[in-house]
Amino acid sequence: MTYRIVLTSKSELQLAEAALWWSENRDAVQAARWLEKFEETLATLAQNPQKHGVIHETAIYDFPHTVRQLPFGLGRKPTHRAVFEIRGETVYVVAIHHLAQRDLLPEYI
Repeated sequence: MTYRIVLTSKSELQLAEAALWWSENRDAVQAARWLEKFEETLATLAQNPQKHGVIHETAIYDFPHTVRQLPFGLGRKPTHRAVFEIRGETVYVVAIHHLAQRDLLPEYI
């Protein structure tokens, strides 16, 4: 089964803001590469998104749907995660979250 991938407007904004930060604080060429690779990684969710783990915040909060994460980073260690829900045949990316940020609250999803 192939899933359709939908980024919410919030997650699209978060992705753009992260790339902009990278461009302004690191390097514009690296930022473009980072964004391209992240988008390629998001596309892999079309195949078997269930293989990705449930977010750790699930133990604390009651989310209306099962919320999973796809870790991402250009180096050996991930720096960000795409937070997503699977509903039917669609994967909804609901947040792009830097791993150094505080835990996600239900109202941010």
